Amino acid sequence: MVEPYDAVDVIRTKRDRQTLSDDQIAWVIDAYTRGVVADEQMSALAMAIFLNGMERPEIERWTRAMIESGERLDFTSLGATADKHSTGGVGDKITLPLVPLVAAFSVRVPQLSGRGLGHTGGTLDKMESIPGWRANLTNEEMFDVLREVGGVICAAGSGLAPADKKLYALRDTTATVDCIPLISSSIMSKKIAEGTGALVLDVKTGAGAFMREEARARELARTMVDLGTDAGLTTVALLTDMSTPLGLTVGNALEVRESVDVLAGGGPSDVIELTVALAREMLAAAGKPDVDVAAALSDGRAMDVWRRMVAAQGGDPDAALPVAVDTHTLTAEHDGVVSAIDAMDVAVAAWRLGAGRARKEDPVDAAAGVELHAKPGDTVRAGQPLLTLHTSDPARFPRAEQALAGAISLAAPGTSVATRPLIIDRIA
Repeated sequence: MVEPYDAVDVIRTKRDRQTLSDDQIAWVIDAYTRGVVADEQMSALAMAIFLNGMERPEIERWTRAMIESGERLDFTSLGATADKHSTGGVGDKITLPLVPLVAAFSVRVPQLSGRGLGHTGGTLDKMESIPGWRANLTNEEMFDVLREVGGVICAAGSGLAPADKKLYALRDTTATVDCIPLISSSIMSKKIAEGTGALVLDVKTGAGAFMREEARARELARTMVDLGTDAGLTTVALLTDMSTPLGLTVGNALEVRESVDVLAGGGPSDVIELTVALAREMLAAAGKPDVDVAAALSDGRAMDVWRRMVAAQGGDPDAALPVAVDTHTLTAEHDGVVSAIDAMDVAVAAWRLGAGRARKEDPVDAAAGVELHAKPGDTVRAGQPLLTLHTSDPARFPRAEQALAGAISLAAPGTSVATRPLIIDRIA
């Protein structure tokens, strides 16, 4: 087969700040998937995109090419469907209560999720702390769970946007992850190929977010909303704060416990607020704008769906979750008001305790993590617990404590602390 383009010419085009044609993009993605374009050539192209950017039509065509590299699912036979994607944060367990909450209103939720890498926790890692639960389902099994239960959380199959899977691994090792055209096309190629009827994006900004600067997070949100809209997918984004960890736990089993508390009608107010806000957006996008979302948490409907959903994937919703062998509590050195908790510092501590992984092959300690006993605005006394560290390996405590050395800021007693709103903006 004679190839219509040469990889070097495509690289040169973007290196010289020119616009890639539709045909060039379609060819290079297909050729890379087939192995005709080598990793080092795609690395060079990714770096050229990282440095020089892409115009909106280029990003749209790049996304479409990645979708075309694999299969597309079709859930139309199941009725109304909606999905959610978060750009990742610290203590971000929202998917766990959100899926059964939306499914309680007869909108099916095919939540294809991933594992954690670096400081952000993965939804599948959290769910796998439930004894017996399994993430890998065939397409037929996924459809069965959606049909019978209404919601599913599982790993994406290898047939969805295989070009993205290959390219993502390359970007992770070539310092080209933090690139809005490549991030947005990576996320949206999988979500569009997934075939959901509506998509709500939770784009985070702040110390613990992938996009720390609000302007860049806003640009990412707008780019993804435009990509979804161009593809005929109803897409909305919420720009949310990730300067402070969500909820009171960061870790796998710890976050599952907190999620179950929310489904039981309790839980931290910020987790409830974001879960309900995202559920309202998903339901409105699916044609149900006027339902009482919060009531389904308090009356047990969402909990019923959760239990059935866990059981449908082999898990035992009544089983005891893993508990850390060792804990260590950090206390306040003096009286004061918590003025800030740095989400990234807490994330690094949880990572060092064993809750995260540095490489995708690394195991995680399901019981490891950090428990918060106070949030910004809370008054604390000297000696009062601030954080409890959980791990199965006490040798991990010193490095975790190092990460937390400046994580919590205390203002003078009586100080009024201004907190940033959790939901900063809505982009549609």
